[in-house]
Amino acid sequence: MRLYIHYYQMKVNQVKIVQKAYINRIFRSIWICSVIIFLSMLIGVFGYHYLGGLGWVDSILNAAMILTGMGPVDPMRHTVGKLFASFYALFSGIVFLSSIAVLVSPLVHQFMFKLHVEEDGNGQG
Repeated sequence: MRLYIHYYQMKVNQVKIVQKAYINRIFRSIWICSVIIFLSMLIGVFGYHYLGGLGWVDSILNAAMILTGMGPVDPMRHTVGKLFASFYALFSGIVFLSSIAVLVSPLVHQFMFKLHVEEDGNGQG
């Protein structure tokens, strides 16, 4: 009976450690996504301001709209601005997909952890 209680306490402690690691992974992925999106916004804002010739507020608006997939608000008048807008739109699509992958990865990892089947000593499931 005493061995069973000790085994149960070990299981409870392992579950607490796993839950703590899971929560840490979620916060870390949220932090990474926030940094990626912030840096992408900075690239868009400076690009629209300096290359597109827009004001700061219009640059923020255009960068946010492109980054969220809504599309541009102000038309670009110069060739350099049009080139930047097209490359930024492609970049934003990749950033969006990458951010979703980073954000969902702890959930997928936890799901795979729940489905994990321990192998026995000879390598067979």
